[in-house]
Amino acid sequence: MGNQQMVPTYWKSSLEHVEQTIAEVSRGQVDVFARSAGGRDIYAVYYGEQQNFNRKANYNSACGAGDVSAYAQKDGAAKPVIAIVGGIHGGELEGVSAVLNLIRLLETGADYGGERNDYLLHCVDRFRLILIPCMNPDGRARVPFDTLVGKTLQELRYFVQGTWKDGTLCGWPGCKTVHPIIDAADHMGGYFNDNGVNLMHDNFFSPMAEETKRLMELIDREAADAIALLHGGANSTNHIIPTAFIPPVMERKQNRFIDKVNAAYEAKGIRFRPLYGNGIAPGDCPPSFNLTSALHHVSGGLSITFESNMGLDAPGEVYTYKQISEGHVILFEQLLQFMEDQ
Repeated sequence: MGNQQMVPTYWKSSLEHVEQTIAEVSRGQVDVFARSAGGRDIYAVYYGEQQNFNRKANYNSACGAGDVSAYAQKDGAAKPVIAIVGGIHGGELEGVSAVLNLIRLLETGADYGGERNDYLLHCVDRFRLILIPCMNPDGRARVPFDTLVGKTLQELRYFVQGTWKDGTLCGWPGCKTVHPIIDAADHMGGYFNDNGVNLMHDNFFSPMAEETKRLMELIDREAADAIALLHGGANSTNHIIPTAFIPPVMERKQNRFIDKVNAAYEAKGIRFRPLYGNGIAPGDCPPSFNLTSALHHVSGGLSITFESNMGLDAPGEVYTYKQISEGHVILFEQLLQFMEDQ
């Protein structure tokens, strides 16, 4: 292949790496908050104390009352609650590696590459952080390598989206046309849990997957102020997808955040594509009310989908390991700074 790169020591993305990192947590608090359809543990690591927001109503009811404090009373002393979730699609390994390195940094003072980040390291006292390295361990278990950097687009399609019964690649977005996909797939890719559910497109009003239900309960229980779902976007330029079906005030807030991320990327010399929400565009098919949308509506938080370049041996942008990793660090820094300023 034309894009082979030596895998750096800091690139950790396997389920074994998740277990090793979790086993060494002492500063944070570890919780198996869910189990996958295949019976695998799903971990969250918490930093900072959980806060009591004197809840009297769920978020929807509080909005109906015109008083969001009925859901969560947050004064100037409240610490922002930030959730960062990797591996929603288990074959998208970049976010798994990024979250494991963030946990390592917070635990030891340096990430797996020995890099310090004083801002992130000292954020623990000012935030309630919820870090989930791999939300879909079933899908991760089906991908037999630790990186997609240097892989072909066909390999991405096979291992992440899978194949139909006739052996043809499901592809993207065609893999979403059958859901759950388990009975239609010959090889089920890392997108899906062991029941064939794509967590990004579950039925959020009556979840098919226990994983989805538990994540939504967690975000609701914590009254998260911001949620970042980490994805891989093939060889696209790094970007944040505008979240659909959110109020205009939240869309404007997300657009301001995108401005900050874009400026930080420019300062580091890494490509970023700023995409801005502007309501729902007219068309025959509405945008997806996906997991990102749903998580906003259970907590009222800024909920984003971050798409990372995957460094494939394929057309488009080709980021290095360093650029992929630094891109996530920029996102984390800017998210925390942005929420602290609100």
